[in-house]
Amino acid sequence: MLRYLSDAPLRRRVTVATNKVEAFNGFSQWIGFGNGGVIADNDPVEQEKTAKFNALLTNTVIFHNALDIAEIVRQLQEEGHVIGPEDLAHISPYLTEHIRRFGEYSTHELGIQPEAYDPHLDVDFSPLRGDGPGADGYGQAA
Repeated sequence: MLRYLSDAPLRRRVTVATNKVEAFNGFSQWIGFGNGGVIADNDPVEQEKTAKFNALLTNTVIFHNALDIAEIVRQLQEEGHVIGPEDLAHISPYLTEHIRRFGEYSTHELGIQPEAYDPHLDVDFSPLRGDGPGADGYGQAA
């Protein structure tokens, strides 16, 4: 406890991690809005299925958002914009504005094979990992 109180970088890391967890939980609750988020079944197997389905759906939407963000970053880079790791550090994959929970969805595209996922972004992330100067202890384990 004394280390936490006396170590400002440690407090920042703990706060950042806590905020990420809370953001994920809020996003997951937003995704699982049916029945007010209440699991009405008393059967533990059905409860587990509901929780796992919500986690799967949440992670699927996060992955989709990450793909959209990566595509936008690539487009901006093609237009000549310089995107640094500091810019991307402020972007969250927990976006909800574009999701129509009560909208109409087409299923005719379900059989279409998507293009291969390209995970590469032309951005140097080494300063965020603590490899570069000014890392301020963020790359170290607590």
